[in-house]
Amino acid sequence: MATSYQHALLMFSKPPVPGLVKTRLTREKGGPFSPEDAAAFFHRSLFDVMELSIEAIGQLEAEDKAAHELDADAPSHTYDIFISTTPAENVAIMRKTFEDAGVWPREFTYLLDSGMTFDEHFDDAFKQVFAAGYDSVLSIGGDIPLLPREHVLNGFRWLQHFLATSDKGGVIQAPCQECGVSVIGWTKTTDIDHQGVYYNMTGRPALDAYVEKCSEKGIPLASMSPVADIDDMSDFAHAVTLARSARYSAQFQPQLYVPERFLAWVDWKGIRVGTPPNEDRDSREGIDSPASAVAPL
Repeated sequence: MATSYQHALLMFSKPPVPGLVKTRLTREKGGPFSPEDAAAFFHRSLFDVMELSIEAIGQLEAEDKAAHELDADAPSHTYDIFISTTPAENVAIMRKTFEDAGVWPREFTYLLDSGMTFDEHFDDAFKQVFAAGYDSVLSIGGDIPLLPREHVLNGFRWLQHFLATSDKGGVIQAPCQECGVSVIGWTKTTDIDHQGVYYNMTGRPALDAYVEKCSEKGIPLASMSPVADIDDMSDFAHAVTLARSARYSAQFQPQLYVPERFLAWVDWKGIRVGTPPNEDRDSREGIDSPASAVAPL
């Protein structure tokens, strides 16, 4: 009988409520947006990330079906989506946020995570999913509209690999731009947690914390390319330029995911990214000038 594995995509996120999300983008924190605008941006990003994840899971399911057509005894893999937030009233808000958008291609299971710190909340969400019988969890946030589809695909492929080959389980991560992670996940048998990763008194970066936890116990760790989340205006500007590049490039690279909800809001707001004019002359000009040319040997 073929081995069967259950995998969970965990959206660990706050709901898009003004004053609750992306406050560093607001005027109160030195940014250009109102709390309502910051929440509106996050709302669209949240949906783009979820749509991308659903598309990736659909591709993984198609791969699983094809594998079984070739070999009926191949391991079976199924996927479900969990959305975890806190406190209890925010679970209802998050549920309504997604339901108000209409019918989604997949059902979501909503979780209430609890704890005294971010680390404890994160651990609680993972524990709830594993207690429900799942063999792996891949966790993402809602503020990464430029998340590559391949990160969800390869994240689950690595978790499948660890389930099949490692008696210590395994961890998969993708760094963010600030020494943290944008994607993190591990198998049920992996002896690891989030304690001391985000809530720590030593200033140790989150990425280093995960690597050290794995290194101390010899846990396999796979790393994907960095993907930026959006916390401040520099991140936001970077995301806008990347998204516009993806929109044009998708004509020639159909596999690219374009965060159209995020871009539609950016275009509607008339947002343009600018940089200070660069009037510096090329520092090589003096080197390459005729006066400084060196006679050939």
